[in-house]
Amino acid sequence: MNAIDVALLCKALGDTNRLQIVQMLADGEKCACKLLEAFEITQPTLSHHMKILCESGLVDVRREGKWNHYSLNCETFVAFQQFLGSLTCCKDEGKCNCK
Repeated sequence: MNAIDVALLCKALGDTNRLQIVQMLADGEKCACKLLEAFEITQPTLSHHMKILCESGLVDVRREGKWNHYSLNCETFVAFQQFLGSLTCCKDEGKCNCK
């Protein structure tokens, strides 16, 4: 995962509504109507949030009739987790005091 991809993901997750949406999607695919019920936002606002999450690559969309169904993109999610896991605050972990 390159720096541009990571920056897009961080930007996408930098909004509390989008972070909560990702938490909801961690339980599995959700219809936009179910996401909308969980928030006090309008449908256009939800669409804006979902567009950002989809463009970041973190969320996939599946259209069924007039409804959109959203799910986490596991490949992107795992790559982001691995990137975060590779970060450390110390060069020499044996002498690290941040644990």
